Amino acid sequence: MTVWNVFIAAMITALATGLGALPFLYFTHISKKWLGIANAGAAGLMLGASLGLIVEGIGYGFWRLVLGMAIGLVLVVVARRLFEGQEGLDVASLDKINAVKMLLIVGVMTVHSFAEGIGVGVSYGDGQTFGNLITTAIAIHNIPEGLAISLVLIPRGKSVWQAAGWSIFSSLPQP
Repeated sequence: MTVWNVFIAAMITALATGLGALPFLYFTHISKKWLGIANAGAAGLMLGASLGLIVEGIGYGFWRLVLGMAIGLVLVVVARRLFEGQEGLDVASLDKINAVKMLLIVGVMTVHSFAEGIGVGVSYGDGQTFGNLITTAIAIHNIPEGLAISLVLIPRGKSVWQAAGWSIFSSLPQP
């Protein structure tokens, strides 16, 4: 397996994130009720993955796990305060409140994509079959992440293609 093959595999995982925006091609107007249900579904899938990682992380040391979670929480809180403190914040033509929400979700997804990219790369070290398995698992896992990003952007006036683009952008650290 060459570096380019691994790069292409990781790029596929990033592109899969954009698939999370596709349901909005069929549902042009979504009520708040269905937005809530879709948010709950996307959050539930990601929470399930997080809980699995927490269980696995305990095996590496409880306090290391707690420290990692605390660092993540602090980074999100600090980022939110920094964004909220910016005057005239304008991202993707969104007003300040919506821009902060968008930056936080895209930022969190982007930061955690680094680890997913490392996972794809390292998995190919154990052989192509294992690498393909991990690549497929991460690509499938990325679809609800794209849905979560789209659920923030589309109700705020962004197009399906813009939401797909931001979703893919959030996973570009993978390749």
